Amino acid sequence: MTITSRQYTDDDLPHVQAALARWIQEAGDCGYCHVGELAYHIYKGLHDKLPISELVQIWEDESGIIGIANNFLFDNAFELFTSPAYRGTPHELHMLQAAEEITRRSMQKMGSEESSLIIDVWDCDNTRQKLLSQLGFEEYRVWGYYTERSLSLPIPEPQLPQDFTIRACTIADYARYVAAYNSAFDADWSPETYRDAVMTKPGFDPQRYIAVVAPDGQFAAFTIIWFDEVNKVGLFEPVGTHKDFHRMGLGRAMMLHCLHEMKRRGMETAKVGHDATNLAADGLYQSIGFTREYTTLGYKKV
Repeated sequence: MTITSRQYTDDDLPHVQAALARWIQEAGDCGYCHVGELAYHIYKGLHDKLPISELVQIWEDESGIIGIANNFLFDNAFELFTSPAYRGTPHELHMLQAAEEITRRSMQKMGSEESSLIIDVWDCDNTRQKLLSQLGFEEYRVWGYYTERSLSLPIPEPQLPQDFTIRACTIADYARYVAAYNSAFDADWSPETYRDAVMTKPGFDPQRYIAVVAPDGQFAAFTIIWFDEVNKVGLFEPVGTHKDFHRMGLGRAMMLHCLHEMKRRGMETAKVGHDATNLAADGLYQSIGFTREYTTLGYKKV
């Protein structure tokens, strides 16, 4: 069987998402991200580095796509998702080596001061852990948690402070969205750059950007909701609240609103992930019925 690799193009997104959804349907979601998270990492996570075509690698055999790697995430990280038929094989080991090489080369090209490589691994994914150990990676921290909630459970109605509203966005809202995003995550995106590099790219739909709007028109809280139609799983990525509007229950109300929307759209499960150190997010998600499904472990290679 012949395996080839090539660079990613924008036209590939629906095909890699469809492949990822099939892999999850076949083997379960351990070791696989949500199809929406894949798009978010490509366009938001890899922006402003090298051309995305250089950083996203696709592998194919006669059956179609069998692997996809996002390289040079967060300056020294990469991720690889592989067809169940190739998990744990020398082919997957070769893909990991190729992703490592692309990431190191990109770090050198961009003058990165980092000397180590990192990759997330699901705690359930013994296959990937063994391969990484062969390549010299070692576990060094708990990275985060993936949590889930059944949409068959009762979903409370959202409650907002007076004169606050929740609505879907349009592309014209880009400046208000970016202002809230920058505040929540201490980021420095320019509104026009985020609009052009993320919001208008394949896989993104402004109608899936949901915002809590303050009485003065500011976006006080925000999220993007994603749908895996094959596995009937909705995802929140990201979730944030403007610093001026903390402790008002806005994130809770927004997420409850979105849970109703996910159920209306035929989803059966909702998922959201968070960093292990984000205790506020952990408390919020637990309060609306999310429970931990997987722990992600950080693996490092110097």
